[in-house]
Amino acid sequence: MEPRRRVVSARDGLRLAALDWAGPAHATPLLCLSGISRSGLDFVHVAEHFAGTRRIVALDYAGHGESGRAASPGRYAPQLAVGDVLDAMAALGLHRVALLGTSFGGILGMALGTMRPGVLAGLALNDTGPVLQQGGLDAIGEIIGRDTGFGSLEEAVAFLKARLPPLGITEAGWPEVADRTYKRGEDGRWHPRWDIRIVDILPKDGGAAPDLWPFFRAIPPVPSLLVWGQESSVLSARTVQAMRAARPELALCSLPGIGHAPGLGEPAALAAIGRWLARMP
Repeated sequence: MEPRRRVVSARDGLRLAALDWAGPAHATPLLCLSGISRSGLDFVHVAEHFAGTRRIVALDYAGHGESGRAASPGRYAPQLAVGDVLDAMAALGLHRVALLGTSFGGILGMALGTMRPGVLAGLALNDTGPVLQQGGLDAIGEIIGRDTGFGSLEEAVAFLKARLPPLGITEAGWPEVADRTYKRGEDGRWHPRWDIRIVDILPKDGGAAPDLWPFFRAIPPVPSLLVWGQESSVLSARTVQAMRAARPELALCSLPGIGHAPGLGEPAALAAIGRWLARMP
């Protein structure tokens, strides 16, 4: 099933794009939010796996994928991204959703649970939580803040292989990962599918990541899931334990040998997402 490319406007007129897979109107829709430098393309395999069971929408944030680029990088601040998600939901008729958020997307999901708890029918967090390890954030910043302009997709593959953590990607799967990460420009070179200025929203000069415990504790009592890569440099085992202690109902899918962030095509991850979705009509 092929998705429909949707384009809506944020309240300031900036273009927001999304991939929209059709599904039965009676089922709770699934809204997918990607990591800080990623796009809705990351959820193609999830959408294909659950195709036809419910409507699935994968959003491109401002400055990401096919969405518009802002005049100032300050436009990419998390609080404005939350507003964009709400604007997109309203424009796309998504009034109450099961939200699946990877990394930054999960943080936005927790924020929505605080600001608009009624919009969440369920929340699944992919390798993110209330405490983020600074070392992992620094490594992310080193990648997303540069535009190398690769001469070929093969060069992009080599770059990602050398810098990404273990993610269980097969040799045959690397070109697809690179193609979801970079896009060939008019100059013939491969450039990031994101505005590299988004690196400015990460903590700087050794500054600590924000305390997100208030957001996590404010998540409404809805079906919840945590997908965790055991080799994650962003989400520690200690934080995972604390999350489960704070919310005993939080289901956990733990992926050995996987770093930040799981691609969600893993059989165990898809099975866990399926069980989570089954708890929502």
